Amino acid sequence: MEYVYAAMLIHKAGGKVDEATVKKVLEAAGAKPDDARVKALVAALEGVNIDEAVEKAAAAPVATAAPAAEAPAAGGEAKEEKKEAEEDKKSEEEAAAGLGSLFG
Repeated sequence: MEYVYAAMLIHKAGGKVDEATVKKVLEAAGAKPDDARVKALVAALEGVNIDEAVEKAAAAPVATAAPAAEAPAAGGEAKEEKKEAEEDKKSEEEAAAGLGSLFG
């Protein structure tokens, strides 16, 4: 993750995300950069509009809770609502995990 953070920091500061710069940022943070991972990151970001990728990730639809029913007729409805809430939580986690794949 520190490699992605380094690239995002460099980009936010207006610098060019290249191998030398990523290595410098990682070393400044006290991490020992792995050359293969740095090369993979830079290659993965080649041609990627980072601003656009971050906007898309931030604008990902967030599941909202369903309005509460007035009075459940039976225990079955309560179980369905709980199941839907669990599915919504899984969807949010999957969306967040997708952000990591954008940066290799």
